[in-house]
Amino acid sequence: MWTIYLKEMLELARDRKTFIFTVFIPIFAMPLIFVGFGYLSSSMFTQASQAELSYAIFGKENAPGLSARFATERGFKEVQLAGVGEIRSAIGDDRIKFALVIPPGFANSLAVREQATLILHYNSASMVDLTRKRVMAVVDEQNTTLREQALSSLHLSRNEQRFTQQPIRLQEQSTADQREQTGAIVGGFLPYILLMVCLMAAMYPAIDTGAGEKERGTLETLLLAPVSRSAIVLAKFLVLFTIGLTSALLMVGSLGLLLLFFGQSIEGKLAQMVHAIGAVDLAMVALMLVPTAAMFASILLAISVYAKSYKEAAGLISPLIVVTILPTLVALLPGVELDWVWAMVPLTNVSLAMKELVKGTMDYSMFSLILLSSSVTAGALLALCRWWFTREEVLFRN
Repeated sequence: MWTIYLKEMLELARDRKTFIFTVFIPIFAMPLIFVGFGYLSSSMFTQASQAELSYAIFGKENAPGLSARFATERGFKEVQLAGVGEIRSAIGDDRIKFALVIPPGFANSLAVREQATLILHYNSASMVDLTRKRVMAVVDEQNTTLREQALSSLHLSRNEQRFTQQPIRLQEQSTADQREQTGAIVGGFLPYILLMVCLMAAMYPAIDTGAGEKERGTLETLLLAPVSRSAIVLAKFLVLFTIGLTSALLMVGSLGLLLLFFGQSIEGKLAQMVHAIGAVDLAMVALMLVPTAAMFASILLAISVYAKSYKEAAGLISPLIVVTILPTLVALLPGVELDWVWAMVPLTNVSLAMKELVKGTMDYSMFSLILLSSSVTAGALLALCRWWFTREEVLFRN
């Protein structure tokens, strides 16, 4: 068995593609992508929040105070349009970001203490709707001014004005600290990245060790060797297990070193979470990857052995990425928390546990159950793979 294992490892070590997916991506590419995306998204969000918004306004004479506020507000630039009918084309051509239409009777409605309507034209097809938020910030300031003027005319004291504006004020006191709040977001994506690295690192070696040997005609020679089928399956399984686990562990190690050397330069809420993550948390994350890598290795080997060719194996294994993503995304759904039931669901339990570790709210009594259930699942999949390997109609489908 170990002879076959060493042979397979030696062949993979000579493959440049295996080196890229096993060593280069986890150690260098993924951490750089992770940090670079965080920096890029933060800088672009800040830039978009401070960018100059060009706008057009119609009916300024109906609300001179509001028009003057937009004219003096920093980050807004007025553009003249021929008429209201040009608004749609101007937004589509990116000449303006939004347009305000103040209908006639706007000032009269305010004068008689009635609610007035302001029409906003803008493109709402954006995940982060900054245009509307920035416009509403200016409108809210004008609303505050008008509200204070109306209340002052009633000769109300400041406390009475506060009561009129907001009779009940909600004072929030969250029981979650900054690490838990930030970790709920960051911890949801960490398992997705680690599980994807663990799976993708073993994908190409799995295709080669099963379907690849069929195409090269070396599988028959291996089956004629004085080695049991169980030993062959176990050797090939250990190869894929080693590749997947090594890749994921290198990813955890590189992230740990990144936090160790550059964690001090991180500021804000993310910094508090990063500084609170210790070596024990990273060790537990790494330990949960062991049965996960075993599950992936068993499934990949079974699919590769079933496939008639390298091309067919690649086509059959590709949907496995979707199957892996879905249990990971379940951990992000509202109301899904780590309990004794979810602790027994494969992949979802690992994703939930990693999120809890990052948040600092891990129930360590469930950790052993997660490892046990994941190990049992991995053992069952390996037994299925062993049974699959003994079927002649599977090995010699071509």
